[in-house]
Amino acid sequence: MGLTDWAYSLSESLLSEPLPRRWAHSLGVAKRARSLRSILGGDAELMEAAAVLHDIGYSPAIAATGFHPLDGARFLREQEGADERVVRLVAHHSCALLEAEERGLRQELEAEFPQERRALVDALIFCDMTTTPDGTPTTSIERVDEIVHRYGSDTIVGRFIQRAAPEIQAATHRVETRLLQARRAGQPM
Repeated sequence: MGLTDWAYSLSESLLSEPLPRRWAHSLGVAKRARSLRSILGGDAELMEAAAVLHDIGYSPAIAATGFHPLDGARFLREQEGADERVVRLVAHHSCALLEAEERGLRQELEAEFPQERRALVDALIFCDMTTTPDGTPTTSIERVDEIVHRYGSDTIVGRFIQRAAPEIQAATHRVETRLLQARRAGQPM
């Protein structure tokens, strides 16, 4: 079984029944990842796998700390022996260090999981933060607003996402710029 087939199967087994909306979101994030193939090159399969797995830490079957990036990454590493790059992307998706800080888990996350290279971190931020909870496309600004509204501005998630918003917007812009450059490079003169 290939990396993406395995990732879809695992994510579905952990999310589809207990958290169908989270599963729909994960499928939408993976679809976004597929749309980035032109800028990901040899990392396209890796990104799609990380995209569909990024929220498995919400699964009641594996949630331990209540911080889904850490729970998901630990499960992938310890129970699944997953590709280390996928594990690192799941651990650090969408500015997770800032949420870890809010939860008192930043040192733990940093010590256990080094960050992946910036272009891949940006790509996963873009995929996650331009996909609604139901799996449809949106803008990163609308997504951040939706998260603040859903969780409340004074909650851990609300505070973290507001702090992360400038980096989310910057990462989204970097990915959109790379996509535009790739399109222009592919157009005949």
